[in-house]
Amino acid sequence: MKNDIVKLPKMEKKEYDELISKQYLCRVGFKGDKYPYIAPLLYIFDGGHMYFLSTNYGKKISFFRDYPYVLVEIEEYEKDFSDFSFMILSGKLVEINDEMLDRSIRKKFVQMIKERNLSKNILIALGHSPEEPLDSLVNEKRSIVWKLIDVEEIKAFKKS
Repeated sequence: MKNDIVKLPKMEKKEYDELISKQYLCRVGFKGDKYPYIAPLLYIFDGGHMYFLSTNYGKKISFFRDYPYVLVEIEEYEKDFSDFSFMILSGKLVEINDEMLDRSIRKKFVQMIKERNLSKNILIALGHSPEEPLDSLVNEKRSIVWKLIDVEEIKAFKKS
């Protein structure tokens, strides 16, 4: 019996764009002090760029300020792993400081939460109480909006 390594097939751009569009939660790897720091973040994809919404406190903020280059991991899989796909993007995060763009992106996050019928408990991960209206994400600045730019590499694989 031959013990050849089975390599996962690469995804085409259309396939990984579909994966990015279907999901809304990813893991972002920051350069930490001793170890990498990984944070789960909500994101939206507008067909060209990924935007992230995060609390504006915690270790990820200082790691971002020290070194904005990150890895973003997105995955989709069946419980029994009969099917799966994942991708990793290497790029740089920038904070959105333009008020109009910031507000527009925040509105898209509110729309995504409504369209996907996510629990209002998601507000806890963004520095808000689930009893608050979703629009508090737009009207209050307890969170930060980031954009992924300068993507240098995309590695995307699937089961078959």
